[in-house]
Amino acid sequence: MGLGLLIDSNVIIELHSNKLDEAGIQLLENNPVFCFDISKIEVLGFPLALVDETELRHFFNCLPSISLDDKIIEMSILIRKTNKIKLGDAIIAATALVSDPTLLTRNVTDFKRIEGLVVLDSHQ
Repeated sequence: MGLGLLIDSNVIIELHSNKLDEAGIQLLENNPVFCFDISKIEVLGFPLALVDETELRHFFNCLPSISLDDKIIEMSILIRKTNKIKLGDAIIAATALVSDPTLLTRNVTDFKRIEGLVVLDSHQ
């Protein structure tokens, strides 16, 4: 494992809805954890109850975040050219590749064809 864990949006949603299993919780508790700005947009972009949104905004404010830069943009372009993958997933994968954290996600199959990307299932 590299720098720590880059947590995908689905992990954040499962964590805050108490659906993340014990294995995923242990991974989060025992490793440095980061999020990507895209995850903040994905999670907070859905209509949420005010309490949920306040909690999630506090969560994002406390969590170190990785921002989009030229290296991530170029890696995202390369990933999109070589893999059939959604834009958001390509950016998250590129972020993990460029910044060196392991990607923690529930959707492991979305990322399995991306060479060099280290991915962990949040439920294993």
